[in-house]
Amino acid sequence: MAKHEEIKNGVIFPTGEKNEVYSQFFVGQSYLKTLISDPKVNVGVGNVTFEPGCRNNWHIHRDGFQLLLVTGGEGWYQEEGKPAQFLTAGDVVVTHDGVKHWHGAAKDSWFEHIAITSGTPEWLEAVTDEEYNNVK
Repeated sequence: MAKHEEIKNGVIFPTGEKNEVYSQFFVGQSYLKTLISDPKVNVGVGNVTFEPGCRNNWHIHRDGFQLLLVTGGEGWYQEEGKPAQFLTAGDVVVTHDGVKHWHGAAKDSWFEHIAITSGTPEWLEAVTDEEYNNVK
């Protein structure tokens, strides 16, 4: 059984449905539960759950930012040109406007975070298996 498999049952917030809307921007299976989607508020909030080995593509937030509040499991965050950061519950990541990055689960663990996002995402190339397998 994969480490932290209880994450898939939504420990704090509901796991949500399979993330079909953004599936073309992920390697592996993710799940999304929108927590706040209010047109009067210039920020979206969602609970994103990653199966082991799942990660999103490299991407940039234009005219905004992204905050990640890790709520469970083990995962990775990496900005272009920098070493990957290992993440566990309680970690917080701030991604500033225009910074190319990716995030996702460790190979052997489910991973979950609350994403607080403003601006427009620009989705880029997939994180290759070679890039992913070389994170330390």
